[in-house]
Amino acid sequence: MTTSILDITPFIPADARLMQSSLPDKAISLISLTAKLTGQLAPLTLARLEYHMAAINSYYSNLIEGNATRPHEIRAAQRGSYSGDPAKRDLQQESLAHMQVQEWLSIQKPDLDTLFTPEFISRLHREFYQRVPEGLWLIKDEQGNTAATLVPGEWRSGSVIVGQHIPPSASDLPALMQKFCETYNPKKFSGDRKLIAIMAAHHRFTWIHPFTDGNGRVGRLLTDVALKAAGLESYGAWCISRGLARTATQYKQLLANADAARQGDYDGRGQLTERGLMDFCNYMLDTAIDQVSYISDLLDLASMRQRIESYVQARNDKRVAGVDASLKPIVSLILFSAYQQGEIGRAQALELCAMPERSARRLLGQLKSEGLLSETSSKSPLRWEIPEHAEPWYFPNLTP
Repeated sequence: MTTSILDITPFIPADARLMQSSLPDKAISLISLTAKLTGQLAPLTLARLEYHMAAINSYYSNLIEGNATRPHEIRAAQRGSYSGDPAKRDLQQESLAHMQVQEWLSIQKPDLDTLFTPEFISRLHREFYQRVPEGLWLIKDEQGNTAATLVPGEWRSGSVIVGQHIPPSASDLPALMQKFCETYNPKKFSGDRKLIAIMAAHHRFTWIHPFTDGNGRVGRLLTDVALKAAGLESYGAWCISRGLARTATQYKQLLANADAARQGDYDGRGQLTERGLMDFCNYMLDTAIDQVSYISDLLDLASMRQRIESYVQARNDKRVAGVDASLKPIVSLILFSAYQQGEIGRAQALELCAMPERSARRLLGQLKSEGLLSETSSKSPLRWEIPEHAEPWYFPNLTP
């Protein structure tokens, strides 16, 4: 039996149901919160946060799929330091591949018309899996035998069962993915419906299950870049995957609930449950709001200044792992100024040190060597950085 795009109706909840729900208000709240976060950060600080959060996003998105490689292990892989255990090494490479694809997306900056095409979604899958060890292309059955092998960037060629759900036949995928992209391009929706459509598309993509494997990771990457392209400029300084991973059981259950057929005359007019789709979209928007609120609170100027001061104090109390040298109290002002502005000129940095020039240069040299500040040349301004030893103090509870 052929599966058509009509088999995933409703595409988004009906207007009548939306007007009786809190979904539109939540979408507007998310837009407002992300705009406020963008406005409170210097562009260079935002860029540095996005770079740092790539490892966090990779960690949480892969954690949902069972890869528990920690952020410090991912960053070790960035430096070329891998585990001696082949299985753990493969998982490090998988996590690193996720980060590299995020970087590729950041460079590409696809607009919504580019993003919502079968060609781009296929390429997104290919970009990820071409960076992953070929051993992870093998799909194992319950007995540990190889049941299938994925081909990066190609729609699956066989049938699959996902929990209680049987996704569409492989022969239907080319036409179905074309219609999926035409239907869910957020440009076809206005106002708050854009974000609701992106969240609904997240479920419908997993329902279609177009690839042999990697649908969860690619689906979350697709949602990430769609939110950014739809105008949430601070996305990247926060990521929805952190919230999804921390409530993974609920995430997977709501995905499964939304797979169900319509439950009677009071459950919409489509083929699938409208109530299940509403519940899933509510969960996704709640999770996004929670994550942007968490990061916004951390990045509040007064709060960040206090945590930078706490970090400097902890250094002097020998409570920071990985570094032994103490820091002069004035360092907290230097680091906070760099955070607030994104970078500080060398003359300003020397002035902030409030000490003889030779001593000031020595102090700034220490901050650079410890990764707290960086430079692009010997005369460039000094930029705020987030070394691993400072992360737990700057961003408590960001990772377990």
